[in-house]
Amino acid sequence: QLTDAIEETKKSGSSVPSRLMENGLVKEDELLSLLSKEFGFPVVDLSEVDIPKEIATLIPKHIAQRHGIIPIGKEGNKLVVAVSDPSNPYAMDDIKVLMGFDVEPVISSESAISKAIEAYWKEDTLDDVFENVDAEDMEFLTGDGFEDEEQTEKISANVVRLVNIILVDAVRKRASDIHIEPYEKMLRVRIRIDGTLYLALKLDIDLAKQIISRIKILSSMDIAERRLPQDGRIQLKLGKNKEVDFRVSVLPVKHGEKAVLRILDKSALQLDMRQLGFEDAQLAEFKKAIHEPWGMVLVTGPTGSGKTTTLYSALMELNGLADNISTAEDPIEIDLEGVNQVQINDAVGLNFAATLRSFLRQDPDIIMVGEIRDFETAEIAIKAALTGHMVLSTLHTNDAPSTINRLLNMGIEPFLVISAVNLIIAQRLVRKICPECKQENDVPEQTLLNLGIPQDQVKHIQVFHGIGCKSCNQTGHKGRVALYEILPVSDEISECVLQGYSALELRREARRLGMKTLRESAVEKLLKGQISADEVLRVTKDK
Repeated sequence: QLTDAIEETKKSGSSVPSRLMENGLVKEDELLSLLSKEFGFPVVDLSEVDIPKEIATLIPKHIAQRHGIIPIGKEGNKLVVAVSDPSNPYAMDDIKVLMGFDVEPVISSESAISKAIEAYWKEDTLDDVFENVDAEDMEFLTGDGFEDEEQTEKISANVVRLVNIILVDAVRKRASDIHIEPYEKMLRVRIRIDGTLYLALKLDIDLAKQIISRIKILSSMDIAERRLPQDGRIQLKLGKNKEVDFRVSVLPVKHGEKAVLRILDKSALQLDMRQLGFEDAQLAEFKKAIHEPWGMVLVTGPTGSGKTTTLYSALMELNGLADNISTAEDPIEIDLEGVNQVQINDAVGLNFAATLRSFLRQDPDIIMVGEIRDFETAEIAIKAALTGHMVLSTLHTNDAPSTINRLLNMGIEPFLVISAVNLIIAQRLVRKICPECKQENDVPEQTLLNLGIPQDQVKHIQVFHGIGCKSCNQTGHKGRVALYEILPVSDEISECVLQGYSALELRREARRLGMKTLRESAVEKLLKGQISADEVLRVTKDK
């Protein structure tokens, strides 16, 4: 009978366990017990498990359906997956290769897994959304733009409330961005929490035009213009005290318009230098550099690595009656009282270089340039630093030593670079372990040795991770902290630059002089129990 069942599965493509049950050879509970004994995996009743939506939908629906599997939990980089047929090796391999997760299987019935797949990947109705979140206690301070009365009337009260809920829910979950993306058959809403995107909603595609129109009205955009990208801003007041700004970008795509909203929550903003992630010695170096009477401090790193927050924290430190502070930003992300902030507008010729030239006629003491993108901006910023001004700015480079070579490649002379630049900071953001579900983690010794931890310390250290709980939306992470690599431009480094050292040679010399790399900063936070070993490996390179 077993042989017959195996032959039938070859023809039909179904699994052996399901054929055995269909043929009445074994009951479901008996089969699950047998599979558990055979493969050594526990049995889980999915009807008793509350699976977070962002976990269930981590893998694509077609893979879940093809293999009869569904994720039910996450521990660090390990995904707990319910499987109906543990004898299928391809299911685990697909997840490892496509998603980059290690897999811990548990056994559940095929019918329960199919039911769960349909439940989690179905499109959300408006009733489903309204049931979970209340968004009545809110007030919009914007939305007086190009309203088209005919279009506005078409936006139903339900869609107005739905947009309110999307915004409020994202703020409550500490999200930094909202992505509203139209596809052929559905509208997907995702939110970015601690640097990672999670699915929030799947809606009927028929709602897409109304939702985008509502967002355009709130952002003071032209809702009749659907062929060109538009930018805007939403100001939202929640309750009595909480004010949240959304920077909105709308872009025409194949199936409509995609909207991305960057959330700027003033109350959640952390501008206290001591809380950003600086070690004591690093903070002393940074404060010393920004309090110099003149020179340049550069903060480098990829998009979304917290460079702007670090610069704002420096401005808050320097902001006083005695100094005239001017900033050129694109866009202005946070309003700072006492600071003259200029919004860059390339469309009318107000670029970074033009704004910088104007600043030099405004009797400045401290200048912040949002980003050095070209030779012209770099040249004016260097000259400003050499003529008695403190200049703060950002660049896109991977580490601190390569920033010097980036300036040289832009065309700045070596002697000007070493004369103007006081300090270079490279930084990254890493996810902190959730304090509510923090547990000790058994990490292999070799992994710890690969991180650069000395052999004699490996056996005595404790390493932690988050197992996932309601407080952190089952992710194991809550909040982020910065890693810093700080390079003061000392006499030794200046000599190396004049001798034409490459970025690699500069890095070696900087480390010899005591520079702590991003990896070393991450390991310090690992040993303090702030971040997990997986996070160190994810964010930093072993160099």
